[in-house]
Amino acid sequence: MDQRTAPTSLIDDVLGDGLRVVFCGTALGNTSAKAGAYYAHPRNLFWPTLHTVGLTQGPGPLAPARFKDVLGFGIGLTDLCKHYSGNDNELPANAFDNAALAAKIMRYRPRILAFTSKAGGRAYCGHKAALGWQDLTIGATRLYILPSTSPNARWQWETHKWHWDALAAAAAPSL
Repeated sequence: MDQRTAPTSLIDDVLGDGLRVVFCGTALGNTSAKAGAYYAHPRNLFWPTLHTVGLTQGPGPLAPARFKDVLGFGIGLTDLCKHYSGNDNELPANAFDNAALAAKIMRYRPRILAFTSKAGGRAYCGHKAALGWQDLTIGATRLYILPSTSPNARWQWETHKWHWDALAAAAAPSL
């Protein structure tokens, strides 16, 4: 599939009311588009990381094909780009729909919107945005930029993976 064409089957957002955190990617990777599942590349650390930091529970990480099950953990999933697949650097300049993302977040009002890569976070928050909490909010929703779990970003994982622990602590269920 040409990365500049829309995938034949877009993945719907996984959103609902009362979510603790919504994870926002930039766009589906080609493996995810083909599998019809978020973060489906076998070397992507997204699902193992959710499990390791305690955002999902069970005997092991969720399988990508079970992505809709995140709702049961108070988690949602979306992307900035819903019409193209591929690596961030392969997406057209106009691929990101910040207004649509803001509208979804205003509609569902999760506690936290967490971008799953610096590229995605910068596409929304501005080119100087760094990993971590952002000054920008969407209504009452706080924004956090996480290091990417993609195999393409593995070079920086060990240095920055602590951000996932910080996010998990902030997204813990309210007592």
